[in-house]
Amino acid sequence: MSVTVLVALLANLLVAVAKSGAAAVTGSASMVAEAAHSWADTGNEVLLVVADRRSRHGPDASHPLGYGREAYVWSMFAAIGLFAAGAGVSITHGVQELVHPSPASDFGVAYIVLAIAFVLEGISFLQAFRQVRREAKAVRRELLQHALETSDPTLRAVFAEDAAALVGLLIAFAGVLAHQITGSPTPDAIGSIAVGLLLGVVAGVLLDRNRRFLVGVEASPHLTAVTLRHLIALPDVARVTYLHMEFVGPRQVYLVASVDLQGDEAESRVATRLRSLERQLEELPLVLEAVLTVSRPDAPSLVPGVPSPPRA
Repeated sequence: MSVTVLVALLANLLVAVAKSGAAAVTGSASMVAEAAHSWADTGNEVLLVVADRRSRHGPDASHPLGYGREAYVWSMFAAIGLFAAGAGVSITHGVQELVHPSPASDFGVAYIVLAIAFVLEGISFLQAFRQVRREAKAVRRELLQHALETSDPTLRAVFAEDAAALVGLLIAFAGVLAHQITGSPTPDAIGSIAVGLLLGVVAGVLLDRNRRFLVGVEASPHLTAVTLRHLIALPDVARVTYLHMEFVGPRQVYLVASVDLQGDEAESRVATRLRSLERQLEELPLVLEAVLTVSRPDAPSLVPGVPSPPRA
C-alpha cells in the first residue's frame, strides 16, 4: 500500500470523527459540511487503497496487459463519491440552513477541531506534496502540472483532496467566525455551500483525468524521448522509425516500435533478435509489454543524424 494513501486514510478518519463531534456540539453548518467532506475523503481513501492493490496484479491469460487500468476505475468511483457525499451533502445542508436557519453555540469547540484538522490534513498534504515534487523533478514538469498529468490516480487524488481539505478548513473557519461575530447563521450556511462547490470542482477534475486515462493517454514527450534514446543505444538497433507508448496503468506503458536492425539477416533470425530486444525493454520498470516490428527501408528515422540506409 502506498505510504501517501495510508497517511491520508488515517488522517481523514481521525479528522472525520473529530468534525462530526464538533458538528453535533456546535450545530454549525460549516462544521456539518466539513464532517461530510472528511467522511467522503475517508471513504475515498478506502477506494484508493482498493485501486492501488488491484492495479498491481500482473498480466494473465485473460488480461495480457495486466490490471493497471483498475486504478482509474476505482479512482473514478472515489471521485463520484467525493461529488455525491461531499459536495452534495455540503451544498444541500447549506441551502437548508439558508431557508431554515438554526443558531450555533460552543464556537470554541469548532475552532479547536478545525485547528487539529488543519494539522492532520497538513501532514497528509505534505506527504503527497513531497512525492509529487520528487516525481515532477524526475520527469521535468512543474509540480501542479505533474499532479494533473501523473499516471498514478491515487497520488493525484490524495494531493487534490488534501489541498481542497486545507482550503475547506479555512472557509469553514471564516463561516464559523462570521456566525459568531454577527450572530447570523447566514455566513455559516454560505460557508457550507462554498465547501460543497469546492469539492464539486475537485471531483470534476479527478473524474476528467481518470476518464482520459481509461480512454488512453500517450506517454509524455520527455518519457518518449528517454525511451527513444534507450532504444537507439541498444547494440542491435540501427534506427527507430516509429514509437508509440500508451499508459495501461500507473507507471505502466504498452510500447510499440518499428526498428531497423544492424546487418541484413534472414527473416527467422530477425524474429529472434526482435523478441530478444522486446525482452530487454520489458525489463525496464515502466514497460509492461513491448512489441517491435521491422522498419520500412524508406521510413525516416525519429533520431536526427541517423541516416536511412541507401536504397538498392
